[in-house]
Amino acid sequence: VQLQASGGGLVEAGGSLRLSCAASGRAVGSYTLGWFRQAPGKEREFVGAARRTSRPYYADSVKGRFTISRENAKNTVWLQMNSLKFEDTAVYYCAAAAYGDATVMSIPQYDYWGQGTQVTVSS
Repeated sequence: VQLQASGGGLVEAGGSLRLSCAASGRAVGSYTLGWFRQAPGKEREFVGAARRTSRPYYADSVKGRFTISRENAKNTVWLQMNSLKFEDTAVYYCAAAAYGDATVMSIPQYDYWGQGTQVTVSS
């Protein structure tokens, strides 16, 4: 599975961005599709994930501001980011885990990773 993330950019605090992650090489409809981020000097952290059939789940830091959606027919997952804050600045990565409907939040549980897309929020 290859994952290609896109949609990053520079946005003012309070603004919105929508990231996309397109999968190729295999249908990922049975996978959990997650988003992570890594800020400069910090460890990569979980943002949220869309399970195969159950509702998405999110890190507390983005809950209520970020929304994950997926369309299996397009092999794509999106991350809608609203009310962006300076501290959301990071490289955002999409990832796929062969866990179906389980709650998957740790990096080792994900089998495939995209290359990352930079999100910069100006204060």
